[in-house]
Amino acid sequence: MDIERKDFARKRRIRRIIGVTAAVLIVAAITAGVSRLEPAAPAVDPSVVFEDTAARGDMTIDVRGLGVLAPEEIVLIPARDEGRVERRYLQAGMAVEPGTVLIELSNPQLEQEVFDVETEIEAAEAEFADLEVQLETQRLDQAAQAAQVRASFETAKAQYEVDRELYDEGLVLSKSRIAMEQLETRLRIEEQRLEIRKKAVEAQLAAKRARINQQRRLLVLRKEKLGRLKVRAGISGVLQQMEVEVGQLVSPGTVLARVSDPRRLKAELRIAETQAKDILVGQKALIDTRSEVVDGEVIRVDPAVLDGTVTVDVRILGELPRGARPDLSVDGRIILDHLEDVVKVGRPVYAQRDSKITLFKREPDGIHAVRTQVSVGQTSVNEIQILDGLNPGDQVILSDMSTWDEYDRIRLE
Repeated sequence: MDIERKDFARKRRIRRIIGVTAAVLIVAAITAGVSRLEPAAPAVDPSVVFEDTAARGDMTIDVRGLGVLAPEEIVLIPARDEGRVERRYLQAGMAVEPGTVLIELSNPQLEQEVFDVETEIEAAEAEFADLEVQLETQRLDQAAQAAQVRASFETAKAQYEVDRELYDEGLVLSKSRIAMEQLETRLRIEEQRLEIRKKAVEAQLAAKRARINQQRRLLVLRKEKLGRLKVRAGISGVLQQMEVEVGQLVSPGTVLARVSDPRRLKAELRIAETQAKDILVGQKALIDTRSEVVDGEVIRVDPAVLDGTVTVDVRILGELPRGARPDLSVDGRIILDHLEDVVKVGRPVYAQRDSKITLFKREPDGIHAVRTQVSVGQTSVNEIQILDGLNPGDQVILSDMSTWDEYDRIRLE
């Protein structure tokens, strides 16, 4: 028969407790060791990232913007008189000369005014002719009367001379002298009346003539207004746009059409407001018309911001490239400054002027890249100035690496 040994069961229980304890200690040690290990660097395919090498040299500071070509000057053709649009002769895009008729207006009231003034002038000219005849007749009557008095005076004077030779004194000589003196006085008065009559005739005719001239000037103005109903371009250029339709009633000042000179175009560039603060009038620019790159000069910076951009006008210097026309899409670069002997590298999309950014820099082994803080100075379209964090020859990744924000080190393979 078996005899139970009490010390054997106790020893087996002790061995079991020791084994479990040892296993727990081993698992804890492994866990602690694993927790102290750094996470493995994630692998990144080098073909999907864009890299560049920091270098030392000169750097051009510029900004870029898209835009269109636009006429440097657009002439607005307004309606100078009220009227109704009867006809439009041209369409947008057609060439015009100063005398080219764009639109014809009608104004029956103005036509009636011209007819009324012409009638008034005809009536005034007839009245002038009648008055001239009447006044001339009156002047001639006055002249005849003066001539008659003169004849009587000459007769009386001759008689007085005869009487003076015949009679030294006496009643006959006195009567002859008195008659002569009376006729002389009357002659002088008649001649004065004739002179006054002449001046009166001239004054009345001048007043009538002035009235006629006034009516003629009014007729000229009315006809000019009537002629302006045929609206002309006024300059050589291209019709940009018709602003009115046939049958529309327009008032003075209404814009009827827009005409521009296609030989004088400018580029209207839209520059991001964050980059436009350093743009000044007179700065040089390069305008890419897709067929040719031409020089330009900033002539205006819009003070207003629209949709996060500022409009900058650039005059094109020299001859326009072939195919240049209004509304043609262009790409423009404005030269802000030129830096000499600086450390520079390609521009990451998120880099801003006077900021700090992080870039992955390749390590000496050429396989790993470590996150590095970089101080940025000036920025241009394609490059940034490095103030601190990189040295010439360092290779960095310029692509957006936000996917690996939680890692400070990556493996390129």
